[in-house]
Amino acid sequence: MQPVLEISAADDFALWPVGEHESYGYLVLSGELTPAEVGTAVMQIADCNDFEPEEEHGPCPTDPLGTFLHGLLTMADLFAVGGFRVTDNATDTVFVEPGCCNGLETWRDWLEVLNGTGCSYFGHDPSSVAERLGDIVRLTLDAHGTDPVIELSVDQIRTLVTGAQQDLQDFLSVAGIWAEQHLPAHAAAVTAALARALDLVPTP
Repeated sequence: MQPVLEISAADDFALWPVGEHESYGYLVLSGELTPAEVGTAVMQIADCNDFEPEEEHGPCPTDPLGTFLHGLLTMADLFAVGGFRVTDNATDTVFVEPGCCNGLETWRDWLEVLNGTGCSYFGHDPSSVAERLGDIVRLTLDAHGTDPVIELSVDQIRTLVTGAQQDLQDFLSVAGIWAEQHLPAHAAAVTAALARALDLVPTP
């Protein structure tokens, strides 16, 4: 299980160094990313939230960097396209892949599978689903297809979710260091915004 961020094209992006990634592919988030990969992730999350905020957020800055970061730094509800992907490493078979309209900010839906309703969907095309059946969790790539399924114990899924959450925390740590180096005037605000976009803000 890995936290993945969907990446779109960034051929003309020049506000900070970014890596080369296939458009609409996934970048695995962790503490092992290179500075260019972190730059790609920050660029993508900021771009996801590049909307015109409401009036109460104040006027949009006129400089290119301020304009690009404005939505990320001022909007209350942030998101990051992607999710937790589950792959059988032995066979490279994917059992859960984030679909359209799924985001990393909803990764706690996995806790619903473990502790709540016992079922959660992760977007569509494909319509990946995780269902708790007693002491096991069944993972299906596409609930509407004939894809293979994998069944893991609740304890195994809990361990995987904990590991993926730690990967997000590790990414946030390196992103904070990256922001101090590349966006010193906005480092604290960008790091805090990333924590909200990835739902890593502690619950009061």
